[in-house]
Amino acid sequence: MNVVIFGPPGAGKGTQASNIAKKFELYQISTGDLLRNEVENQTDIGKVIENIISKGDFATDEIVNDLIEKVIFDPQKKNKLIFDGYPRSVNQAENLDLLLSKSSQKIDFIFFLNVKKETIIKRIEKRKILENRADDNISTLLKRYDTYMKTTKPVLDFYSQKHNFHEIDGDKKIVEISSKIEQILSV
Repeated sequence: MNVVIFGPPGAGKGTQASNIAKKFELYQISTGDLLRNEVENQTDIGKVIENIISKGDFATDEIVNDLIEKVIFDPQKKNKLIFDGYPRSVNQAENLDLLLSKSSQKIDFIFFLNVKKETIIKRIEKRKILENRADDNISTLLKRYDTYMKTTKPVLDFYSQKHNFHEIDGDKKIVEISSKIEQILSV
């Protein structure tokens, strides 16, 4: 089973993807984690990524697609993937379909966590206290949220027409969201 879960920054994608990964024995693929790993390891691409992210922008499709391709073609992870926050653009969505097709895989479930801006701000403020993540600055978050809404609206349109698309009310409590997603995955 391959799953896509997406939504704005702070929507709870990582939390939900982690829950799903544990319960259904999937590999959680977070582009954020992939990008942060490159930055932490100070690879050449990591330095480029760090510069882009520090401005509140997203890494280019080319960078993200290259990192994702390595994961998709890992035989241990075949049909056991949950994409956390990817794709963020129609180009990435089309690329994902192409890569999965080339590796004889497909997307089985698509979840969109629909969350209001006010809810996200509250969550980020709480997360900042608990985890102190560098990417949790409120002004950077608001820029990322606006960028996300602009660039990801076409992805929402792209996926919402598919039979395996599910919009989830992301303003609900974590356990309620998890329960709804697990209910859909267990059918």
